[in-house]
Amino acid sequence: MAKQTFTLQELQSFDGKEGRPAYVALQGKVYDVSASFLWKGGQHFVGHAAGSDLTEALGHAPHGKELLERFPVVGNLKNR
Repeated sequence: MAKQTFTLQELQSFDGKEGRPAYVALQGKVYDVSASFLWKGGQHFVGHAAGSDLTEALGHAPHGKELLERFPVVGNLKNR
């Protein structure tokens, strides 16, 4: 599968709801977190939603980027 370049607006449509894939961006890379039960329905616990750039939010998370790096990279976030 070829990697895609996403704008933030395009990324927002991958929200994990109604059968859509759940994608999140971190430091310019877009990850597919659809397979994770922790992102079921496009929501990660209370504070994070699929279809968003988590770069700033990761600084407040109890884990680092190594957890997201376990998921497939499907593209890049434009203007990053």
